[in-house]
Amino acid sequence: MAENRQYDHEYKVQAVKLPKEIGQAKAAKELGIPKNTMYGWMRANRLGNLDLGAGSQTPQSAMTLNEELIRLRQQVKEQDKEIRRLKKENDFLEKASAFFAASRLKSAKTKE
Repeated sequence: MAENRQYDHEYKVQAVKLPKEIGQAKAAKELGIPKNTMYGWMRANRLGNLDLGAGSQTPQSAMTLNEELIRLRQQVKEQDKEIRRLKKENDFLEKASAFFAASRLKSAKTKE
């Protein structure tokens, strides 16, 4: 009966780096894990589902990072626009508040 082991993320990350040096089958044998498990992790890495950390992006995940960068730049642009709008609104409200406070003060003095 086959043992159903669970591997943590860090173990998978380290295991996926080894086949790049010695090949998948040999790495699986040295680590004592089934070849299919190693192949699955390698595939997950290629598809961007197993992040190996900085400097290890595949062409597919690099494209994803580029798309994310474009999306984030657009989001920053929209947030900057919203900040400018809110500042204008805030300036207007400050002026309106000062105007109403001054007019209230005048009406209070004229009633005396």
